[in-house]
Amino acid sequence: MSAKASPSPAATPSADAPRRDAARRVLLAAPRGYCAGVDRAVIAVEKALEQYGAPVYVRHEIVHNKYVVKTLEKKGAIFVEETAEVPEGNIVIFSAHGVAPVVHDEAERGKLATIDATCPLVTKVHKEAVRFAKDDYDILLIGHEGHEEVVGTSGEAPEHITIVDGPKDVADVEVRDPDKVVWLSQTTLSVDETMETVDALKGRFPNLLSPPSDDICYATQNRQVAVKQMGAEADLVIVVGSKNSSNSVRLVEVALGAGARDAHLVDYAEEIDESWLAGVTTVGVTSGASVPEILVSGVLDWLAQRGYDDVETITAAEESITFSLPKELRRDLRAEARSAVEG
Repeated sequence: MSAKASPSPAATPSADAPRRDAARRVLLAAPRGYCAGVDRAVIAVEKALEQYGAPVYVRHEIVHNKYVVKTLEKKGAIFVEETAEVPEGNIVIFSAHGVAPVVHDEAERGKLATIDATCPLVTKVHKEAVRFAKDDYDILLIGHEGHEEVVGTSGEAPEHITIVDGPKDVADVEVRDPDKVVWLSQTTLSVDETMETVDALKGRFPNLLSPPSDDICYATQNRQVAVKQMGAEADLVIVVGSKNSSNSVRLVEVALGAGARDAHLVDYAEEIDESWLAGVTTVGVTSGASVPEILVSGVLDWLAQRGYDDVETITAAEESITFSLPKELRRDLRAEARSAVEG
């Protein structure tokens, strides 16, 4: 019996490249896009414009997404960086990321009516910070220095809170009493990096207290898990989201860490570079927690036009959480603001 002929080196497909005859496909992450907190915040601005008319001012971007901000601006929302920029007697909405108590004080001094669109899960962390500070704990807040969620939470008890910006910061952390320390998180880091930071902190402070319930946002965790599941199979991962969206940026990092050969962040389909598709058969697609589905649809259409029209959904979790709208939308805020100015 003759031996089976081995293929020549030239005919052997590279382990790093997809076969030429492989079908092009898209792996679509689920869940993706809007979380309950973002949905609530965006609807709050839309409802305020409907009920009270333009202009309605919003302190900072309501959520970190270019398309959402531009769409709301066209409807009459005015975005400002500081509360002092809002003329007295007007309405100001606080973004989903939350604000420190000093900002509420500024609004009161400026005779402004306020709508607090802070995500309820962020508010929960604020309340935990207040409670632990009242009990005189040192609070180690895991997150990125300067991010709005971190600024808002640290403002609840600045004398008690130390920001820990990842594992690299752990060696420099100082506390008054190592037996009275607690960690909190706003998930501006990846879930894995957050837990790596917690483990490093526990190495230094064995009696480190964990929050009473899981502060790692369900939406952040679910989106990262979905990307991990598809990342190992994807040659390229496209994350739809804005560059100032921390959770969107983290999805790119998670995709690469999960084994994707390449990953990019784009706001719109038009930003995709066709050169990214060279040698690619499997494209993973997902979006950050502040991204409307219309932008994902645009990316899927763009890919379909280039032969990537076989879409398979990768489901990591089912989400059914919803939050009620801010209670302030049930009041006549224009009248309240006028009364504050007049009286």
